[in-house]
Amino acid sequence: MADQKSNSPEIKPPWLKVRASGNKKYLEVQSLLRQYNLHTVCQEANCPNRGECFSAGTATFLIMGPNCTRHCTFCNVTHGTICPIDQDEPDNVARAVDILGLNHAVITSVTRDDLTDGGAMHFARVIEAIRELSRKITIEVLTPDFKGNREDIKTVLEARPDVFNHNIETVPQLYDEVRPQADYRRSLGVLEFASARGTSAVKSGVMVGLGETLPELYRTFEDLASAGVEYLTIGQYLAPSGKHHPVIKYYHPREFESLAASAAGCGIKSIFSAPLVRSSYHAAEQFRRQ
Repeated sequence: MADQKSNSPEIKPPWLKVRASGNKKYLEVQSLLRQYNLHTVCQEANCPNRGECFSAGTATFLIMGPNCTRHCTFCNVTHGTICPIDQDEPDNVARAVDILGLNHAVITSVTRDDLTDGGAMHFARVIEAIRELSRKITIEVLTPDFKGNREDIKTVLEARPDVFNHNIETVPQLYDEVRPQADYRRSLGVLEFASARGTSAVKSGVMVGLGETLPELYRTFEDLASAGVEYLTIGQYLAPSGKHHPVIKYYHPREFESLAASAAGCGIKSIFSAPLVRSSYHAAEQFRRQ
């Protein structure tokens, strides 16, 4: 277990305090999402940066419904009745991207193990609908593992997103507790396959504070670098409720700087590491600063 003495998980430290924001643009984004029956991971995962992002006129679209077929103990996304795929969703996402004036669109999804292709073709349709807009937009997808099915991963990659992201989330020693229906090596295989295809930049994300040790984190960074990951996000885990996996440690901002240096030392070229960093937080800036 990580050291708990310096930052007790019972008291949230001041660097994790987020001021509420809700300007006119925030309300416009909410209204647009309702108008086109769209979901965002910002809302469903109760992201602490939602106010900042909505107020800046951006959002991360969550496709294939708001309910997930898996039961990860860190995640706030619900596990209710699975909805049929909305065939109008690709066009509606593209409309929202256009209206918001996004230059970098981030698309993620719930995990849909009930679908024969895990929703891979739906991802491709969303990418294609955005590509049909009249201006140049870079597209980042954050996908589930598709049960490791390479044909499904290839379906998404053949739509040529600019960034292919699949989060490793945590160290392998915590998978049974945190991601019981996932597999660490399978997720590494997804990233490795995407890297080998060479059509998209490859990205992943790690949460800290779940009970990992520093040596376990360093080995995970090495694994990600070996799999071909070019972009990495590292952020503080925040338990959505008392029923979720507990926070074991709050890392200090200086510790995030040290983690970024360690990941860079493994060969990962771009690391965004800070307490409130999430996979899609300032995704455009991370992609374009290289």
